[in-house]
Amino acid sequence: MPDPDGVVAGVPELGGGAATPWFRLPPGARGGVPGAPVPLTVAGRTLAWGQRTYVMGILNVTPDSFSGDGLLRDGRDGRDAATTACDVARAMVADGADILDVGGESSRPGHAEVSSEEEVRRVVPVVAAVHAGLPDTPISIDTIKPAVAAAALDAGAGMINDVWGVGDDDGLVRLAAERGVPIVLMHNRAEARYTNLMAEIVADLERAIERALAANVRWDAIVVDPGFGFGKTPEHNLVLLRELEAIRLLGRPVLLGTSRKSTLGRVLDLSPDERVEATVATTVLGIRAGVDIVRVHDVRANVRAARMTDAIVRAPASTATQPEGDRS
Repeated sequence: MPDPDGVVAGVPELGGGAATPWFRLPPGARGGVPGAPVPLTVAGRTLAWGQRTYVMGILNVTPDSFSGDGLLRDGRDGRDAATTACDVARAMVADGADILDVGGESSRPGHAEVSSEEEVRRVVPVVAAVHAGLPDTPISIDTIKPAVAAAALDAGAGMINDVWGVGDDDGLVRLAAERGVPIVLMHNRAEARYTNLMAEIVADLERAIERALAANVRWDAIVVDPGFGFGKTPEHNLVLLRELEAIRLLGRPVLLGTSRKSTLGRVLDLSPDERVEATVATTVLGIRAGVDIVRVHDVRANVRAARMTDAIVRAPASTATQPEGDRS
């Protein structure tokens, strides 16, 4: 039996853990055990992870968004869309949005690719106008092009959302490091081929995190997104939601973007504008699995669902058991 100092009685040369070098980490090594992520500041706004769910409202400055809400769908250019974008952004913030995500190129299957120059023309006037009208609301730029992200950051964006965060190009992570801004690394694949879905998603994202750290992005400035609807079949997407908690193994805040996506329409046979309830269901399940940010089109419904779910799953122990008083 060991004594209180950890030395095995009668065998002092064994010494217990105190005398065993491999009990200790190498100098400078991280523990490797995920803890609670430290708060993140985005454009002056502090996001305190674990206290509540943050809602990201979507502003699509495109003519061909799958969801039907693209601000250029009526033939407006980026400057004309800026006025409409400000109105939509104010409504989203009034409904409870914490972050606004601006994108100028659709990511739906079969979308029309646009040049960096065209994407800049679309998003920069919108980012500038929204930043001027709502200076206290963080703006994220949704793009895969470093030139577009740089222009948006110059116009007032404070965060990068990279839908190919697991790709080989490190241009966006280097830009995030240079500008000192947070970046969302999203999982994606060119083909939906997997041997072990969740293990491969986690592994791909872990490599993306390591690449970002190697580019000098701060550890606390990295957010991960499992990529619901990207490089995955509808069946994969449902399994992803069912086993979403596995993403927490990465020790990073998690963003979930399911809003109005085709898998929801496949399940319910509904058009994009009729998928609000389905999106809300995934928001609730995501929060239960530990998601920190939900990216949505329909802000009000998802904010209400998030607040209710937060009250249940994030309730402090000191208040969780207090009687309500109304037993009628």
